[in-house]
Amino acid sequence: MINVTKKWIFLKLSGAILIPLMLWFILSLNAIYDQEYIDIVNFFTNSLLNSSIGKFIILGIIWSFSFQILSEIRHLIMDLGYGFELKTTKITGLIVIFGSIILTVILYLSGKIFF
Repeated sequence: MINVTKKWIFLKLSGAILIPLMLWFILSLNAIYDQEYIDIVNFFTNSLLNSSIGKFIILGIIWSFSFQILSEIRHLIMDLGYGFELKTTKITGLIVIFGSIILTVILYLSGKIFF
């Protein structure tokens, strides 16, 4: 029961993190709409990715999306009628938590390599 509660809290927390980050992203896109292409590239490469707050924001966005995606895949499988045993729910819950962390690290490092 405790693992289910923790998973539910993480799911709601990741969703709550996404709302202000998406609003910030939309407002930022609106603010840079009239800018030149090179100014936009400089903003994302120089000011956002080189600051600690910018890296934290990027990692938060990546983790939130990763956690939401893996949780929804888990719920989709459960909607099909599988995975309701206590041992299975604990294992899939841990897979979602650790999988989202691993996926975040992989996506962040691949982004640093290619961009």
